[in-house]
Amino acid sequence: MPKKVTTDSAIEIKEVYTAADVPSSTQIEMPGQFPFTRGVQEDMYRGKLWTMRQYAGFSTAEESNKRYHYLLSQGVMGLSVAFDLPTQIGYDSDHALAEGEVGKVGVAIDSIEDMHTLFKGIKLEEVSTSMTINATAYILLSFYVALAKQQGADLNKITGTIQNDILKEYAARGTYIYPPQPSMRIITDIFEWCSKELPKWNTISISGYHIREAGSTAVQEIAFTLSNGKAYVQAALEKGLDINVFGRRLSFFFNAHNNLFEEIAKFRAARRMWASIMKELGATDPRAMMLRFHTQTGGSTLTAQQPQNNIARVTVQTLAAVLGGTQSLHTNGFDEALSLPTEEAARIALRTQQIVAFESGAADTVDPLAGSYFIESLTNEIEQKAYELIATIDAMGGSVSAIEEGFIQDAIARSSYDYQRKIENGEKIIVGVNKFQTTEKDTTPVFKIDDSIRQIQTQKLASLRNNRNPAKCDQVLQGLSDKVTAGENIMPTVIEAVEQKCTLGEIADTLREIYGEYK
Repeated sequence: MPKKVTTDSAIEIKEVYTAADVPSSTQIEMPGQFPFTRGVQEDMYRGKLWTMRQYAGFSTAEESNKRYHYLLSQGVMGLSVAFDLPTQIGYDSDHALAEGEVGKVGVAIDSIEDMHTLFKGIKLEEVSTSMTINATAYILLSFYVALAKQQGADLNKITGTIQNDILKEYAARGTYIYPPQPSMRIITDIFEWCSKELPKWNTISISGYHIREAGSTAVQEIAFTLSNGKAYVQAALEKGLDINVFGRRLSFFFNAHNNLFEEIAKFRAARRMWASIMKELGATDPRAMMLRFHTQTGGSTLTAQQPQNNIARVTVQTLAAVLGGTQSLHTNGFDEALSLPTEEAARIALRTQQIVAFESGAADTVDPLAGSYFIESLTNEIEQKAYELIATIDAMGGSVSAIEEGFIQDAIARSSYDYQRKIENGEKIIVGVNKFQTTEKDTTPVFKIDDSIRQIQTQKLASLRNNRNPAKCDQVLQGLSDKVTAGENIMPTVIEAVEQKCTLGEIADTLREIYGEYK
């Protein structure tokens, strides 16, 4: 009996594919045209390569600033900021709950002064910046805007993205503060304000990345992500916003794992599905139907055993993202299963993108694998299975309800368990982990963060509080509280607060007092 082969999404892979596996409708799809299966631009990388980003941030703003200048000198085309956990969940570095976490998984940003230091020598008008921040996205965006204004930048020219995707935090990642409904209100405030004041800014990066990192399959990644996207669009529509305006500034963030063909098909299916979803929700502008996305290679696929093997994994994942039509890409360092990436690992990761861009030929033609019987069939199967999941979520009342009932979390947990079980019983081979092991001791150098960073940040905060106008701070924070209570857009007041040197924790606490915390 022939061996049965399936992807991690339980899609059976046939021994051979023929024209009979591909419906004739896919043969007339073209890049840059609805439903955008083949890409969002007619010429794709022939016109402009994807933005090569490297996700970086650690320790203090001073140290992260040095890494940004190094990456820019090596050919990075856009910055991607990682924030530490206290910053992500709205605590200043001197807060008791911040102990042991300051500067560890990202940079500590407590105030506008830290933001000044983080981007010292970098003109915000000339660089695209992505910020992986969610619960406190409204504060970090305000820091960024205030800094841009102080630099004399034209806000109409500022480009970048805030992740701002709180639903996947409840489902997969955990860095939430407020309950779902008020969190959705903050997000729509950002949509509304940016549509008028920051027109080139991507107001949300609807993220499947962390859903996949938590253990979902490729099908679940796009089904849950697109369901979350629908929830954000519906919330914005209920607020009276124009889908053809805010729809253009929505972006997505996906994972690239090791199954090259499933990942390529996943990206193509996601584009086609989102175009149809947005059309059904009322979009008429093609740009509001385009699924534009950033990709990061799969952190959970990296192994601490034989870490140099991860260079090959990241190369495969880079090809998947590029052949799948990504607009932006971060490649992980080979040492990230051990620590934050060293400069050498970050450079090799960037060089991987550059080799694919300039040496592999992958960027020479649009959607190179279109017309492959296998790829077209797999794209259709992923789309079908993802729509089945979305229908289940819709029947529950949408993503917010599905998260509150634990449906999405349970589905991810089951997939994660199944994946690990297959590794442990040898059904799935991970090179260097459950097969082809070595007994040699690994000597990969690791990047370490000193605990003294909290003390440095605490001293900065004390100095900040001694050199600001406390009455003005109290006044603007009370004004913020009033805006929240009245249901008015909070963004102008948050920007005013950061300009008056209110801290991240003080602003987050102002909303905590009204909304409470989600448990």
